[in-house]
Amino acid sequence: MKAILSGTTDDSNLQRFLKALETWHFGGELGLSHAQRTVFATDNSIYERLPKAVLFPREPEDLNRIMRAAQETRTAIAARGGGTGTNGQSLSDSVIVDCSRYLSRILGIDPATRTAVVEPGVILDELNRAAAPHGLFFGPTVSTASRATLGGMAATDASGKGSRIFGRTSDHVLSMDVVLSDGSDWQAAPLDAEGFAAVCERDDLPGLLHSSLRDILDAETDEIARVFPIMNRGLTGYNLKEIRDDHGVFRLSKLLCGSEGTLALTKRLNLRLLKKKPLRALMVVAYDDAMAALSDVERLVAADPVAVEFIDDKILGLAQSDPVWADIEAVLSHSGKAKVGGLNFVEVQADDDTELERAIERLGAIFEKRPSSVLDERVVRDPHVISQLWSLREKCVGLLGRMDKSRQGTPFVEDAAVPPQNLGPFVKGFRDMLDSHGLAYGMFGHADVGCVHVRPALDMRRPDDAAMIRKVSDAVAALAQSHGGLIWGEHGKGVRGEYVPMVFGARLYDALCRIKNVCDPHGILNPGKIANPNPKQALKAIDEVPFRGSRDAQIDSKMLGGFELSVRCNGNGQCFNRNFDDAMCPSYKATGDRTKSPKGRAALIREWLRLRSDIESGGIRAKGARRLLPELEAALHESLSDCLGCKACASQCPVKVDIPAMRSRFWASYYQRHRRPLRHYLLGGLETLGPLMRLSPAFTNVLMHISGPLLSAMGLVDLPNVSTPKSARGAFRRHGADDRTVVLVEDTFLATFDGAVIDACQALLENLGYRVVRTAPLPNGKAQHVLGFKSAFEKAAGRRSARLEALAKEGYPLIGIEPVVQAMESDEYGSQEAGKVAIVSIDRFLEGEILAGRIRWRTLQSDRTDLPLYLHCTENASDPGSANRWQAIFAAFGLSVNPLATGCCGMAGTFGHEREHAEMSRKIYDLSWRQRIEEGNGPALVTGFSCRCQVKRFSGKRAQHPVELLAAKSSG
Repeated sequence: MKAILSGTTDDSNLQRFLKALETWHFGGELGLSHAQRTVFATDNSIYERLPKAVLFPREPEDLNRIMRAAQETRTAIAARGGGTGTNGQSLSDSVIVDCSRYLSRILGIDPATRTAVVEPGVILDELNRAAAPHGLFFGPTVSTASRATLGGMAATDASGKGSRIFGRTSDHVLSMDVVLSDGSDWQAAPLDAEGFAAVCERDDLPGLLHSSLRDILDAETDEIARVFPIMNRGLTGYNLKEIRDDHGVFRLSKLLCGSEGTLALTKRLNLRLLKKKPLRALMVVAYDDAMAALSDVERLVAADPVAVEFIDDKILGLAQSDPVWADIEAVLSHSGKAKVGGLNFVEVQADDDTELERAIERLGAIFEKRPSSVLDERVVRDPHVISQLWSLREKCVGLLGRMDKSRQGTPFVEDAAVPPQNLGPFVKGFRDMLDSHGLAYGMFGHADVGCVHVRPALDMRRPDDAAMIRKVSDAVAALAQSHGGLIWGEHGKGVRGEYVPMVFGARLYDALCRIKNVCDPHGILNPGKIANPNPKQALKAIDEVPFRGSRDAQIDSKMLGGFELSVRCNGNGQCFNRNFDDAMCPSYKATGDRTKSPKGRAALIREWLRLRSDIESGGIRAKGARRLLPELEAALHESLSDCLGCKACASQCPVKVDIPAMRSRFWASYYQRHRRPLRHYLLGGLETLGPLMRLSPAFTNVLMHISGPLLSAMGLVDLPNVSTPKSARGAFRRHGADDRTVVLVEDTFLATFDGAVIDACQALLENLGYRVVRTAPLPNGKAQHVLGFKSAFEKAAGRRSARLEALAKEGYPLIGIEPVVQAMESDEYGSQEAGKVAIVSIDRFLEGEILAGRIRWRTLQSDRTDLPLYLHCTENASDPGSANRWQAIFAAFGLSVNPLATGCCGMAGTFGHEREHAEMSRKIYDLSWRQRIEEGNGPALVTGFSCRCQVKRFSGKRAQHPVELLAAKSSG
């Protein structure tokens, strides 16, 4: 047993539990530190419960060891998967069992039987990527697929998009290997009548469970039929209705799915996979009113689509600031005078072109009878655009997190479901109720199955807003029941299990408690949720569990300045994805440590602010805060030190939780009280030293080589050689109105270390008929901002501003090259005067000139049909349109580039040159870049300077900036 973070406990029962774990030879890792527990105290819900410990089982048998130790010491445990629950399902103030970190292996995929065997921590997207080469996929498609684990999906019986066709998770679970409360294994596989009877006769826990279920099913057949609603989003947790089918086949998995870890721990899942239809089309239907869109669903379903998904105008407006908008704007923009009030996405799938055309014809047929509320409908066939449209739908949860400047879309009644024919009246009643309380809200969801997600805008730090949780929840529970539906139609119950007795009724709730008593007589498995062993013991109430907002309210507003986004993080967990070709978040992907993710860092920042506020207040919490703060601050420092500053979180996170910006402010505060590393001063002053370094590159390189041991002692390794531009800069002179003079603004990175790119950019522009004037290298202050030299950065930004304003007065276009510096224009300089002067990137300039007809060039020749293009991760995340621009530019020259999806290269400025980060830097490079670079033939086009350094360092190749290739080709 290994402690992954320092920490101790004075809890005697926990000490006994930990001793029992050791006795049972638990082989996983243990987190006792306040930092680790803080990160696992929240999920995607409104709640915060600080666990006493977090366990990370390394092998499936560790789950048996945990269960035995918990049973011996009567220690409550709660299993956790992706941490995306919206109702506190996996939160506990006892012990968390995180199955996502190590129990994440796909044990096998059998294409012949269309089955897969997985451990509970496997992420849905990972399974689908592995199944895709066989033409297979897992049916339920949840919006959190990039981080939702199969174990967590089973725990809530998740469904998602397309559930009218594909059903719920339990419909695709062939069997489950689980650990029962006595520590024994059981395989929950289908049993025929004879097999079921045989298990009922066993003299052990499985026998007692099966015989008890037999008695309940026999005694309560009529009550089950009366209580369970007839609808796609049926009553799960515990699903008595579907345990035994019409043929007498008994499926315990139907009971376990949706039980949220209250009956057993999931060890392994045997899943049914489906054949994936390779072709699809999407009809996007725009309406003048959200209610009109919902009212039209029944007509759309007549075309038998795979899914009908709805979003309202609030989400459409928020999407326009998301990176995905660049790819979908043409489809979703409406040129008419009427405002779009709602959208329906209607998807059809097919095995071949003929089948797809028939499906599209069915859609066309129903639109001959379209209502007057329809503003527009468009059929999309481009697979990439369809994927991006669904990506928007998946981001709805996060987008509503920034619906209001002072309040956020808040999950607590977001998955109520009713029979589809009752959806219109239900939503009208829902909206009327919210309107009566003066609450703003956004809506989206699975309209074809009667499940519409609604997130009211609340600030949970305000007591009046927090009080709305009870008022709105009670109203929605009653409203859904009156329309034949449920308050929890998709996202599980969690602490909303309070409504279980009301929904199930006294008789069936007593039956649920009997099942709980058999499976977990001492109430150690996720206690207080769904059912208790004793029906007289109350379940957790929705306003009994601590709200995260009440803890956030303890933060002194004076301390919150610059850290506001840490509070706005809504825990949707998009940063937990394991797609190595996705830029967010490289440090988490390399370590699997959630304290080193944007969500984890936001949680640590909040706790750091809260502890400091408690100490400042001098109240009753001050003593405890003084004890906890040093450890917490050290852990936060370590976590932020491992942040690469790629800024993907600032754009790809739906709430735009900008960790690098908050890190800069943390460093500024931290190093007022602690000694800075010497290298900070060297790196922060590097731009000042730049002119001296560029005077004699050869001498500087010799000096750096001789100083290698000293630089190494300062923690710096593999620094690049100085390599300055060779071409002349030129001078300003006045010309007429048709003058083709442009100003190339040199940045200090390229001017000092990669001058050949500046030479190439100048040569390309001159080849195209422009007169190029280059500025002297203009310091940008990037390193100073990263390291928290706040005053120095502001001065650098001011000097830069003055210089740019002088250049702008000349009236010529100002052009920049390096993506990181360009990103600073709208980011770090956003509050600075420098942000008022526009520097256009070279790709934007060239594309604009091509579109304006001012660049016409002969077709160039290349040895390759498609040249691979690698974008800087910051550029890719903050400016996704850059890939399309480079494609258009190369196409104008008769060339073709193929932008490759890659994550961070692992360099990220000076990160990869810092000795303590060198190994992580290499690991990140290996995740996404190395294989593509080393297996590629011909030149690799790489836009980022740091990325080109990384390619040279680890693959021994010199990558080219796109302008270098174009300059060489256009010079012939």
